[in-house]
Formats: sequence, C-alpha cells, structure tokens
Amino acid sequence: MSDAVLKASDVGKTYQMGDQPLTVLSGVDLELRRGEFVALQGASGSGKSTLLQLLGGLDAPSQGEIIFNNRPLRLQSASDAAIFRGQHVGFVFQAYHLLPDLDALENVCLPAQVQRAPQAKAEARARELLAAVGLADRMMHLPTELSGGEQQRVAIARALMNEPEIILADEPTGNLDTGTEAEIIALLAQLHREHNLTLLVATHDDVVAAAAERIVRLKDGRVAD
Repeated sequence: MSDAVLKASDVGKTYQMGDQPLTVLSGVDLELRRGEFVALQGASGSGKSTLLQLLGGLDAPSQGEIIFNNRPLRLQSASDAAIFRGQHVGFVFQAYHLLPDLDALENVCLPAQVQRAPQAKAEARARELLAAVGLADRMMHLPTELSGGEQQRVAIARALMNEPEIILADEPTGNLDTGTEAEIIALLAQLHREHNLTLLVATHDDVVAAAAERIVRLKDGRVAD
C-alpha cells in the first residue's frame, strides 16, 4: 500500500473552447504523502490551479484518476464532491473569498455550518483557530476592516475549520506585499508542523517554494522534473 494520501495518476484536463479543445494538463503524476509540505511551482498558465481543483474535487479530470487514501476518487455528483471537500480538504485561495457581509468569526464558521455542526461547537473552534492565526482581537471585524494579510489569516483559519487532512493553497501570498508574504508562508509552515497537515501550495514564487519540503514543477501542463 502506498503512503500517499492524495495522488494524481496520468491526469489530464481538456476544455472545449468553441470548436477547439484546450489541453491544460497532460499525463500528470503526483503523490502527496501524509504530513508532507509540497510546493507546486510553475509560471502563470502552467496548470497549477487546474491541478489543485482536480485534487480537491472541484472538477473532474478528462483522463487518468485522482486517488485518495489508495482508492480512486469517483465523485458521482456535486453532493459527493461537496461531502469529500467538507470532510477531507481545506482550500486557501489567492483572493481570500471571504463573504463581505460576515465578520471574521462568521466566515470561519461557514464550513462547519455546511456540515451542520452544532453552532456553539463551531463558534468555539472558530475562536480557537482565529487566536491561533493571531486574530484573537479581530474576530468581529468585517473583511473590509482587515488588511490583506489579516484576510488571508481568516481564510487559513476557515480552511482548518473541519480538521481536514489536506490543505490546498493556490497562490496564497499572490496578493500580499513581501513582508506579509513571509508571515503567511511561515504561518502555513507552522500549522503544517503542529497539525501534521498534508500541505500543497501552488506558487510561482521561489521564496514561497523554498519553504516547502519538496518542490514539484509544472511546465505547459506537465510535470517538468
């Protein structure tokens, strides 16, 4: 049995653009071992975001298989995909994707509400997570009242809400200045160690990639090395 918690096996993704097919990924093989911190590095358009979407059940491959805990991930419906994501995967996006009318605490509680967790239990965990990411005094602030770095900290806390095995972060420092970028990647590395998370960070940034235990490079939709 493989020790890979998540695996792409000969994965490809092709979109139909009018009359023309557009192949974004072709023959990608990638293993994420349990508790590993991996950087997925490549230029814009190399297929990084698409691969994260496939690994996290946001989309299905055109060819090949996604394998989770040694079993093919065959999500037959949107409901199946939502259950898989809710139970096993946390996402962190470049654009934060916080709901503007909810404060930080309410945003972090959202994944637990989707899973119909008790409200009091969800709020208690959200408070713990916001404190863990350094926002104990900012819980009642709306996203517009937070800096970019603070918004990303909220997004990281939200990704951890349902105690996922895997965190998929897509250019999590792309909208941040250099100093804040360093803080966010250090926070992700710290949480990875403390929670034994399997962490995959897609980035074009050499500094962010250097924080990982292993680097996988994508070029033109293929693993380059």
